[in-house]
Amino acid sequence: MPKKLIIWICAAILGAVPAAAYQAAADDARAGTWIGTWQADASNGGFELTLEKGKEGPLTGRVSVTGEPTYKATLKTLTIEGDKLAASYDFPLADGVEVRLAGTFDGTACKGTWVVRETANATTAAQGTWSVTKKQVQ
Repeated sequence: MPKKLIIWICAAILGAVPAAAYQAAADDARAGTWIGTWQADASNGGFELTLEKGKEGPLTGRVSVTGEPTYKATLKTLTIEGDKLAASYDFPLADGVEVRLAGTFDGTACKGTWVVRETANATTAAQGTWSVTKKQVQ
């Protein structure tokens, strides 16, 4: 095997280790229950986002929404890149409808926007904002 190829392989492996360690530390810091509120033009309510870290793999999560409507749902997608969060879940009160969340972490706070949309044609049915703070473990 050529010497340059070996050097590039070693560099790639060594570069991946710190990135993986950073992501694991970020996941640990973000795992937990985040409690706050959601708002729309004519309504508002409580919003709870729970992010969980399994033994292996990325974070997973679920939401609990109170107000009108009230429901619980499991996230079907969750991506965190740097301080940005993107997630989605199926709206449990209507078939063919999903909720998409976008947010930005700032220490123990996170805030962003939500959109309820029909999955078949991407028509927006409702939208608003949300904000949460991380619940302290006692």
